Amino acid sequence: MRIFRTTESEPFVARTGRMEEFHNRLIKLSDPGIFFCRKGHAHLNIDLKEYDIVKNTQVIIQPGTILRLTESSADFEVSYCYFSEQLLREITIHLEPSFFHFLKENPSFTFPDDCIEAINGLMIATEAIYLDREHRFRDIIIRNHLQCFLLSVYEKTHRWFTRKQIEGTDRKDQLFKRFIALVHKHCTTQREVGFYANELFITSRYLSAIVQEVTGKTAKHIIDMHVILEIKVMLESTDLSIQEIANRLQFPDQSFFGRYFKKHTGTSPLNYRRALG
Repeated sequence: MRIFRTTESEPFVARTGRMEEFHNRLIKLSDPGIFFCRKGHAHLNIDLKEYDIVKNTQVIIQPGTILRLTESSADFEVSYCYFSEQLLREITIHLEPSFFHFLKENPSFTFPDDCIEAINGLMIATEAIYLDREHRFRDIIIRNHLQCFLLSVYEKTHRWFTRKQIEGTDRKDQLFKRFIALVHKHCTTQREVGFYANELFITSRYLSAIVQEVTGKTAKHIIDMHVILEIKVMLESTDLSIQEIANRLQFPDQSFFGRYFKKHTGTSPLNYRRALG
């Protein structure tokens, strides 16, 4: 299912709509995007966390993010743009990595009234640039405009949040954020705590202690919940067979895969898919 995905010939898209594609469906986005709520309200699940979206709320989505729109008002409307990961790398080359870690953990922000005019102007200009397909300098303008947009977000982030909030208060906080980033990247193939501890150059016991302190949950639980989320996305949004999903996630066999899924959800992969209707 190709939802919110760019192509080589169209690395940038901007529109206004109601995000109906995400209503009560888990969708994993391969491309980054920016959403700005113009009116109404909604509840948006982003990587297992629930966010209240109201007028003037901006949501910045990074590649690999999993979304589900769980509820929205009749008048809910957003302006949004999404662009290729390659374009994102080109326009953010000079920004600090800690900024993107912060946005991953804090994707949603509601702007104060004195900033709305500027943000509205940026979103309107974004869609106007996208629609002007005959402009011979369109690609250059898009690149420069998106860079200006993200620099504006970067500046406001540093204005409204302290450096400690952005970079992490201490080494434990930084290690936890790096752990979550690694889980997002590797959970489809790596399900053991030891792998992530090795990547962080710490012991499994120390990693488990950090995760328990920050979340109240075990590191293995965090990993498993992300794996289950990935499985649900494939069951809901693809036509892959149960065996193909098990193979893609590198389970030893379909039987083990089924037991793993049922252990964490209380139902089999097949019954979960059937219940979707």
